[in-house]
Amino acid sequence: LVKGGGEVGTAVAHRLAQSHFRVYITEIANPLAVTREATFCEAVYEGEKTVEGITASRIDTPQQVFKTWEANKIPVIVDPDSQSKNLIHPHIFVDAIMAKKNTGTSMQDAPLVIGLGPGFTAGQDVHVVIESNNSNNLGRVIREGGAEANTGIPIPVGGHSFLRVFHPPVDGQFTSEHKIGISVVPGDIIGYVEGHAIKAEIKGILRGLIRSGVKVNKDTKLAEIDPLARPEDCGRIRALPRAIAGGVLEAILSRFNRG
Repeated sequence: LVKGGGEVGTAVAHRLAQSHFRVYITEIANPLAVTREATFCEAVYEGEKTVEGITASRIDTPQQVFKTWEANKIPVIVDPDSQSKNLIHPHIFVDAIMAKKNTGTSMQDAPLVIGLGPGFTAGQDVHVVIESNNSNNLGRVIREGGAEANTGIPIPVGGHSFLRVFHPPVDGQFTSEHKIGISVVPGDIIGYVEGHAIKAEIKGILRGLIRSGVKVNKDTKLAEIDPLARPEDCGRIRALPRAIAGGVLEAILSRFNRG
């Protein structure tokens, strides 16, 4: 079970599915992913979402998990508290919501429980933690203690950090007529929140864009510009979540694959 089908959860689910694990994803009713072309949680809205050759399909009941696996697809179910684990009984539970805190995950959720990033302590609330910070420890399997603290600083790309990521100036509804993958230049209006224009400050590809019409607050990430990307990159898993997914796979194999 992978809790959260955002960018990191998608990378984990994709890596495990490619490695012939049976995976399913639990999500909230209204996911707020930004890099939507590379996130399985889009299946909640669209019914299905394909990322790098792997398709995720929304299901309505836990019983549909098995039929979806038979179709070689990853089931995605709206189940915010992951209560379906009580019916599916997963061997592995991965908390991939990247909340920077533990929202209720415990070692009782599965024989192997993995927490991604800060907010978890290996040996207390999860069995292992995977480092998510963009440091020399990225993807490291931590069996005692926790991950590095959240820096709050967006990863620099092409020399830009804060200027490439957007948050709303006020709470309200976000609207935009743009699509992910377009080119933008400084001054271009990406969208609006309650009449406040969200303008690009650097040149690049609009790599991420939250869905138009959703309700947001000042902490919500609205969009992301990548000054180095090509339009076709927007649907591909990036290096950081791919490294985290590698750590998850290592943690699983080191636990169960003992020859």
